[in-house]
Amino acid sequence: MTASSTSTTTGEHQHATSTTPAARAVGLTKVYGRGEARVVALDGVSLDIARGEFTAIMGPSGSGKSTLMHCAAGLDSVTEGEVHIGDVSLGTLRDKALTTLRRDRVGFVFQSFNLVPTLTALENILLPLAIAGRRPDPQWFATVIETVGLGDRLSHRPSELSGGQQQRVACARALMSRPEIVFADEPTGNLDSASGAEVLGFLRRSVDEFGQTVVMVTHDPGAAGHTDRVVFLADGRIVDEMRDPTADRVLERMKGFEKTHARGTRAHEGA
Repeated sequence: MTASSTSTTTGEHQHATSTTPAARAVGLTKVYGRGEARVVALDGVSLDIARGEFTAIMGPSGSGKSTLMHCAAGLDSVTEGEVHIGDVSLGTLRDKALTTLRRDRVGFVFQSFNLVPTLTALENILLPLAIAGRRPDPQWFATVIETVGLGDRLSHRPSELSGGQQQRVACARALMSRPEIVFADEPTGNLDSASGAEVLGFLRRSVDEFGQTVVMVTHDPGAAGHTDRVVFLADGRIVDEMRDPTADRVLERMKGFEKTHARGTRAHEGA
C-alpha cells in the first residue's frame, strides 16, 4: 500500500530523496509467545508512510496498531519482514546504530508525556540534543517554541504545567532535532478536549508549515480528522484506508469494522 503523494521535508537529517517513503514496512509480522499462548499481533503488514504527511493508524482494541507503530519506530523487534526509516533497513543495524538512528532521525510523543520530572520544560525539550552533544539551531528553536506556545513556561517543571502544556513540551522535544519522522502514540489520550485540540493543531502545523512527517496511533475519530490519511487495522492486518478523513467519516467506518468484528466473533464461537 503506497501513499499517493509525497513532499519534501525541511529536516536537517534528510538522508534519503523526497520520493523515498519516510518509513516503510514490508511483510511485517510480529508474534508474541509460543504454543497455546502464541499471539499474532501483526500479520504480514506492508505500508508506506509518505513524507510531509500526517497519518493516523486506527483499529479496535487489540488490532495491532500500537505494535505496528513500535515496530516501525524501531522500539520493538519484528518476527518477520522489514522496516525502513528513509533508506535504512532497521534489521541491518546493531543496537548502538539503532539507538543513534532513533535519537537523530525519529521523534516520539507518548500518551504519558514521558517528561523528566526534575527538569524544566526547556531542559526536557533540549534533552535529546544534550544527550547527542549537539546545540539547538537558534532559529529553529525559536520557531518551535513560538509554535508550541510555551515561551513563558520554559522555566517550569512538569508538575507546574497542565496536561496539555506537558504534551506540548513533549511535542517540542520530538521536533527539536528535526527528525525525519515523528511517531505519536495516543498523544491526546490523557488530555481534555481543549488541550487535545491544541496538541493536534500543533502537529498539524508541523506538517503543513515545516514539512514534518507524523504518524499517530489513535482511537479518536476527532483526532483522526486532523490527518491526511487514516490506515485501519483489524486482527493484525490492514483492512482499509481513507484519504482526507473527517471525524464523521472515520466514525462511520469504525462502526462498520466493529459490526463485522462482532459477527466474526459470534461465528467463531458458534463453530
